[in-house]
Amino acid sequence: MPPSRDFRLYLSQRLIRSAEAGTHGFLTRLCKALTDNGYSVELLRTGRAARDAAHEHPGWAMFHMEHPTHDRALVFRKVYHAPFWAIERVAERWRWPVADARFPRRRVDQDRAAAFYARWQGRLFGDLPQRATREGFVYIPLQGRLLDHRSFQSCAPIEMLERTLEGEKTRPLLATLHPKESYTPEELAALDNLCRRFPRLQLVERPMQQMLAGCDYVVTQNSSAAFFGFFFGKPGLTFAQSDFHHICLGPRAFPWIAAHQPAFDRYIWWFWQDQSVNTGAPDAEAQIAARLERCGVPMRGAETQKGAPEGTPFAEN
Repeated sequence: MPPSRDFRLYLSQRLIRSAEAGTHGFLTRLCKALTDNGYSVELLRTGRAARDAAHEHPGWAMFHMEHPTHDRALVFRKVYHAPFWAIERVAERWRWPVADARFPRRRVDQDRAAAFYARWQGRLFGDLPQRATREGFVYIPLQGRLLDHRSFQSCAPIEMLERTLEGEKTRPLLATLHPKESYTPEELAALDNLCRRFPRLQLVERPMQQMLAGCDYVVTQNSSAAFFGFFFGKPGLTFAQSDFHHICLGPRAFPWIAAHQPAFDRYIWWFWQDQSVNTGAPDAEAQIAARLERCGVPMRGAETQKGAPEGTPFAEN
């Protein structure tokens, strides 16, 4: 019996509506790439029961930002901003192939990268990156589970703050809480206690763009704020594994992190144009087919040329 050409997408109801209406750039192009290669695509509402039963169906499955449940299942998620997307076999960003890839800085065309970088600076932040300054503080965007040391982290977030106080001797440290995280009373008490013991550490409520525009550098576990800091020319120091670690420095780099100036423009071009699927590009379906083929999904012909025009930034979630 030939392999099944069924492909099931497990989505939220909102994404199903967007896919059916053809208004979601990635899903529209994904469905076209699959049907062009002989697959029958079914949109299913995700949930515990659906995920538990997914392995029982023939063919392939794909989840949005959820762990694949079996060896014929994949995950897709935005690469920090549309129209750039990832199709992978695992959900953890730090386990994606890009995390193990070498950033070939010298092989990226400087003029092309500079133009791409400048366009996306403007699209994301207007003229704010051009007006960025160094106001003498460190920006620390906190994530969740402040007291837990998880396997992909070099220490718990609360310890990260302590080590930053030890490593950064003079600058104020301005930390922010993640707006979508829920913090326990124990976490908030530990944070408040640390701020009272060390007045240089302050918990503030300011927009990410404002913090990136004024900081000297970013310290985080692996928050996307450090990635967006690249658009402001701000170096990042990370305490956890990530997919964008290539131009970041680690916890031992406090003495020289503020002076670290990697090729931000070339890196953004490589990370988005070469390592991600650009669903705004004319060859988006071919890019998707190539990624599916790399993940083990049999395709009729999965050839693509990376570095295609950057296309249109879809308003995708």
